Amino acid sequence: MVGRITRIISNLYTVEVNNNGKISSYNCRARGKFRNDKLIPLVGDMVKFNEEENYILEIIERKNELSRPMIANVDSALIVTSLKRPDLSTFLLDKMIVNVTIKDIEPIIIFTKYDLLTEEERKEINKIIDYYKQVGYKVALNTELDIIDNYIDNKVVVLTGQTGVGKSTLINKLLPDLNLETNDISDALGRGKHTTRHVELFNYKNSLIADTPGFSSLDIIEDEKDNLKFYFPEFNNDECKFRDCKHINEIGCKVKEDLNDNKILPSRYENYRKMVTNDENFNINN
Repeated sequence: MVGRITRIISNLYTVEVNNNGKISSYNCRARGKFRNDKLIPLVGDMVKFNEEENYILEIIERKNELSRPMIANVDSALIVTSLKRPDLSTFLLDKMIVNVTIKDIEPIIIFTKYDLLTEEERKEINKIIDYYKQVGYKVALNTELDIIDNYIDNKVVVLTGQTGVGKSTLINKLLPDLNLETNDISDALGRGKHTTRHVELFNYKNSLIADTPGFSSLDIIEDEKDNLKFYFPEFNNDECKFRDCKHINEIGCKVKEDLNDNKILPSRYENYRKMVTNDENFNINN
């Protein structure tokens, strides 16, 4: 039979088969050959398995995979991003956008804790939200469930984001029967406490949604750094003097001109440059 791995706990793999809307689950183990081939079954994998002996026999070729969180065959990523406690980090947001886009996964930005902002803070945040929409990203607040439903319809979706931003809280809004554990922000650490211990896919209407353990940092793959400019859509409308312009110090760079003309959000350019140069202290005002 062919099914999808929806949960992994220790060495036990839950494989679900969807037969015209009727879902059957099987608890399987993996053949030793996967260990020998250094191939690790992941949540999201489509697999062939023996339903009588409950052994996974083959992993069907993946269209993509993520290492943080460890999941395969994802269509979209809900990048859950807190605006307050923890405060918004556009650098972490842009790194997550790049990391999923590199894997051919559609980024969808979900902002949380908008209600904790002051009126003055909301004015600034609204400008940022409008900018991300303007350059082509799908964006919603975590309270806009109808919009989120439309974004994720008939897709395999992963929630990803810094610890404590509200991923499990969002899933509880979408799937209240799950009642996933949530936790408070640690005042001492200034960030969330881990509540999700493993990756698991849940059925939601026509979609599958994964709750995942949180994390505090992400690294861009070194081999991708020369191509980073292609993952910032607002840079791709410009024709610089040199075709191989990296938008750093080159003469005739149209991206730098657009930045000076306030057509590009300063934090976006700052974050791009930090990723390319590994200089996380870069500031365009310095």
